[in-house]
Amino acid sequence: MLRIIGGRAGGCRLHLPRGSRTRPTSDRVKEALFNILPPLEGKKFLDLFAGTGSVGLEALSRGAREAVLVEKDPLMIESIRKNLVRCGLESGCLLLGAAFEKAIRILEKREDRFDVIFADPPYGLNYMVKTVRRLEKGGLAYSHSMLVLQHSVREAVPETRAFVLEDRRKYGDTELSIYRYGDRSDD
Repeated sequence: MLRIIGGRAGGCRLHLPRGSRTRPTSDRVKEALFNILPPLEGKKFLDLFAGTGSVGLEALSRGAREAVLVEKDPLMIESIRKNLVRCGLESGCLLLGAAFEKAIRILEKREDRFDVIFADPPYGLNYMVKTVRRLEKGGLAYSHSMLVLQHSVREAVPETRAFVLEDRRKYGDTELSIYRYGDRSDD
C-alpha cells in the first residue's frame, strides 16, 4: 500500500495506476529520507521524476510551503492529480508535466530556488549523472540547499563540483546520496 506516512495528510492512501512500471519509493526509504531532512516548515521542495508524487506530497504534508513535482508520463501525471485531491494537498503544489531538462529550464526562467531537491530517476539508465550535470548548470539551489538522489546501490555516485556529498544511506537495493550545495573548487 502506497501512502503518506507523516504530517497533516498522514495515512492518506495514494493512487498507483494499474500496469504502471513506476518504482514507488518504499515507506521505509521515505521515512528515512524525512528523518534525514531538516524540518520543512516554510521550505520549497523540488521532486524530479515524481512518479506518483509520493515524496513531494509527503513534503507538503510535513509542512513544505511549496512543492514542485516534475513528471513526464501522462499516466503518472493523472495519478499525481488524483493524489493531490485525495490527500487535500493541492495548495502549494505545482505539477510540471515535462521531461526533467525542460522542467529545469522552466524553473530557471521563473528564477525558482529550492531548499531541497529530490531526484529519483529511473535506475540503470545513467539519468542520475545527467540530472546532477544539469543541476550543476542551473541556479535552482540556495547556498544552504540539499540535493538527495535516490538510486540503486549498483550505480556509482556522481562527482560534482556544485554539490558536496555529505552522506550515503543504504536500504536494500536503494541508496540515498545526500549532497549540500557548495563549490568544491577550493579542495
